[in-house]
Amino acid sequence: MADLTVYFGDNLEVLRSLPTGTVDLIYIDPPFNTGKVQCRTSHAMIRDSNGDRTGFQGMRYRTVKLGSREYSDIFDDYLAFIEPRLREAHRVLKNNGSLFFHIDYREVHYCKVLLDLVFGRESFKNEIIWAYDYGARPKKSWPAKHDNILWYAKDPENYQFHLEECDRIPYMAPGLVGPEKAARGKTPTDTWWHTIVSPTGHEKTGYPTQKPRGIVDRIVKVHSRPGDLLLDFFAGSGTLGESCVALGRRCILVDNNPEALRVMERRFAQTAVDWRNWTPEVQSGAAMQGSLCT
Repeated sequence: MADLTVYFGDNLEVLRSLPTGTVDLIYIDPPFNTGKVQCRTSHAMIRDSNGDRTGFQGMRYRTVKLGSREYSDIFDDYLAFIEPRLREAHRVLKNNGSLFFHIDYREVHYCKVLLDLVFGRESFKNEIIWAYDYGARPKKSWPAKHDNILWYAKDPENYQFHLEECDRIPYMAPGLVGPEKAARGKTPTDTWWHTIVSPTGHEKTGYPTQKPRGIVDRIVKVHSRPGDLLLDFFAGSGTLGESCVALGRRCILVDNNPEALRVMERRFAQTAVDWRNWTPEVQSGAAMQGSLCT
């Protein structure tokens, strides 16, 4: 098997085909069941003295719509959809393996109860809050600016946790800890402040639900070792795969959205990938700037 294997198809069927106890770490970012169609509209910026935007050094640009990508995030029974997939995830994990389940405030409470049933309540290790500060601010409620990541260890007494591999973050009050500690920084808590993927940054793929490498890299570094086998069966834009390639892990990605596969094909163009059950439609890329719409 190649270091990176991508399956195009029903993730439940792929999971059932994987051997028991072979995966070291699972990270999944399943649909959040927002009840909406998630959409990203892509634009190009063309220099135009009468344009609608101002850029560097006061240059004016005109916004041109290139197209939209969308996927359905509506499930009549979300838990019934996710439960058999979680049971298969538990089966394929090694005894010292972990699952990271990325979700948001709408479903996290229900999903935790379900995960307690599948993995055992004693296997719950942490709820990580990924906090960011971007986007609209409603006037009738506190703006929702965080996601929830639930960590479950298959065996709560035997799991990978290599804190020495974790990136360090600045102290909020460096003057209180002295220059040596301030220069070294500290390890994060269960609240991770990290920006979203920049709409204009090099990391951007244009996929609506793409998560930043910084969040995924931290999980990969601390909860696995080089050479380990990792799995994401809601792969989307393939961020876990890119992290594994960069950090020397093997990876299996699964998705049934043709647009996700096209994004991954472009993202992994320079990487040896074993594509399963999919004939890629190669599309030429263009510089794009995305904006979320719902």
